[in-house]
Amino acid sequence: MKKSSFLNGAIIATAGIVITKILGILYVIPFYAIIGESSIALYGYAYTIYNLFLSLSTVGIPPAMSKLISEYNALKYYNTKERAYKLGKYLLIGLGIILFFIMFFGAPFIANQIMGDNTGGNSKESITFVIRIISTAILVVPYLSVTKGYLQGHKFMAPPSISQVIEQLVRIAVILIGSYLCVRVLNLGVTNAVGIAVFGATLGALAALIYLLVKIKKNKKDIIRTDDKKEEEKKITNKQIIKKLLIYSVPFISFGLALSVYDYIDMTTIIDGLTNLGFKTSDAESVLGVINTTGNKLNSVVLAISTGLMTSLVPNITSSFVKKDYKDVKRKVNQSFLMLLYVTMPMAVGLSILAKPVFYAFYGASNWGPKVFCFTIFIALFRCVFTTSVSIAQSLNKFKNVFISIIAGILVKLVLQYPFMNLFDALGLYPFWGSTLATLTGLATSFITNLIVINKVVKLDIKEYFKKMFKFIYPLVIMIVVLILMKNFISVDVNSTLSSVLVIIIYAFFGALIYFALTIKNGVFKDIFGDKLLRKLRIIRK
Repeated sequence: MKKSSFLNGAIIATAGIVITKILGILYVIPFYAIIGESSIALYGYAYTIYNLFLSLSTVGIPPAMSKLISEYNALKYYNTKERAYKLGKYLLIGLGIILFFIMFFGAPFIANQIMGDNTGGNSKESITFVIRIISTAILVVPYLSVTKGYLQGHKFMAPPSISQVIEQLVRIAVILIGSYLCVRVLNLGVTNAVGIAVFGATLGALAALIYLLVKIKKNKKDIIRTDDKKEEEKKITNKQIIKKLLIYSVPFISFGLALSVYDYIDMTTIIDGLTNLGFKTSDAESVLGVINTTGNKLNSVVLAISTGLMTSLVPNITSSFVKKDYKDVKRKVNQSFLMLLYVTMPMAVGLSILAKPVFYAFYGASNWGPKVFCFTIFIALFRCVFTTSVSIAQSLNKFKNVFISIIAGILVKLVLQYPFMNLFDALGLYPFWGSTLATLTGLATSFITNLIVINKVVKLDIKEYFKKMFKFIYPLVIMIVVLILMKNFISVDVNSTLSSVLVIIIYAFFGALIYFALTIKNGVFKDIFGDKLLRKLRIIRK
């Protein structure tokens, strides 16, 4: 099993996450056709509750485990490293068992809270049934997550990434094959079909876990060192390891909660704000649905890049920081931001320009969808930068500063939400764009706060950074101009899924060709990624 360099690790992790996100978007189309709209809601109830319990069952431990393993490896505390993994594993398995029982036996209460006294839709019994089935995943996923963190801490990025793809493929296979057989062949009804579909989460996680455990067993000598304990190691107690693991997990928990708070602010203010400005309630709900659900699904492909980068970033920067190799930390920080912006900026801009065909391709015709999505896609870009800054600050042990930056961003969002909506309405623009701008401003505030802290530690070369950044911004501007001019010849107004896909392919091809050709020619691609990839593609000579 081969260790990944920082760059290779980021690329491998990102590729794995992007593939799983794309698969996660695509399977919805046939699944929707099999079980219908009302049963999709039943499926959604199960996953909403599951995601909440999953967050509670992992409590930020997996990425914290990655950081801790990397730290102990750098210090050559090999025995302590293995103890940390075992303690983290037992902690999460125990927590998972407790939460499984709460979720399983609390399912009737949860179903009652969801439906109340309403009738005519999904029954409380059906909701209880699917929640109980998906609760079994809580017994497996925490163990899987901490094992991924363990391998990532060793800088083995390929196995966790492959396991993600395995997990998603098995899950989707169970969802589509199981629900089809249940509804179309065995005539067991849609409730049972949804039950089988949500059980895919358990089987997918189990398949991924088995793959990782087999991989660890086969490569035991590359992972587990049997060196004698150092004197310093002997003083480290299990209590100290657990305490450090929990401390390291706090920023990751705060980060996850922060993103939920942004969504919660939108959920509790947008409908009220838009109806006060003359929108119908049904239209306001449609707008909110795009911001918090359908648009978020599309944004997740862009967000996958920062998630993949974070996976590689935390153990690599932690390792260099523990060794006091600040020059290497500085190099990795600069490379992280440049690589992130180089990839995500053209993606976000391209998706914004193609908002109508992209939205149509996945969700069909929508009055509000493209109008909302063309701006909310930039939330993905800002969240990517924010996520990366949090990861770097966390790797530098700036836990307090991370927390302060998150709180500052949320307060900015909260304060600007209504004023920006009213301002945009007064300017004759869509008021929901004001809500998006409030989110962007909040995320930017958090990013700048983190960047100031990072700069104090590693003394970033801001001038050189912006110089390189300009070298891929002007190709981006040229790409935008060409795509806008193309609208005169190939309209983005579409009326079918096929025409939407064709428009996306044509625009994406020419946009990517222009952007990559110009950035390769001016040398910025080589500056960020090195020439190894170009040599493999035979774009430059060996």
